[in-house]
Amino acid sequence: MLHELMKLPYAYDALEPMMSAETLQYHHGKHHAGYVTKLNALISGTAEFESKSLVEIIKHADGAVYNNAAQVYNHDFFWTTLSPESTVPSLALDSVINAQFGSIEAFKKAFIEKGVTLFGSGWVWLCIDDKKNLSIVNTSNADNPLRSGLVPLMVCDVWEHAYYIDYRNARADYLENWWKLLNWKFVSFNFANHEKHRGDYFSNFCKDNTPYCDYIDALDAKEESGS
Repeated sequence: MLHELMKLPYAYDALEPMMSAETLQYHHGKHHAGYVTKLNALISGTAEFESKSLVEIIKHADGAVYNNAAQVYNHDFFWTTLSPESTVPSLALDSVINAQFGSIEAFKKAFIEKGVTLFGSGWVWLCIDDKKNLSIVNTSNADNPLRSGLVPLMVCDVWEHAYYIDYRNARADYLENWWKLLNWKFVSFNFANHEKHRGDYFSNFCKDNTPYCDYIDALDAKEESGS
């Protein structure tokens, strides 16, 4: 199976001024693309991984194969967590966040604090477990929550290459502006489907005949009808 670089669902300049076109050109076009290229080179001709999905590789590989597969997955998830459009959480997700964190604003503060205090490079995730408990999880380097049985709902990249062009070393400023780009439709979709896809789920951006696309179509139809 040849893994491909994810095509972004928006133009490189669509996230400005929070994220510049130059940042996306380097982050997506160089760093993300590099992980895809390295992964394909590493698994080519191997009986164990050549035909496997990203999730299967992440669950069973180690070393360089794991690191590159996880970074491809993490970046796919990161880009889909962003949107140039203003969105809001679903009522169901909003209710759970308020119940477990006190408010959306309290959740935002806790999430950003996790990102600011993560030492070195890594990722900040909102995850849900099999008892429907939400948790904010830091992972270092390429790690992600899949091996721990958690379902990721959203993620922020806090490697320096995600923000250094625009914010230099001001990670807190980057996180504040990243929040403004949060694709709550995607987060809400992951929350709504977490039981069905426990531990191994990822939906790419909207394409025909995919569950995420159907979910977005249903939301859009509901908004248009005013119900």
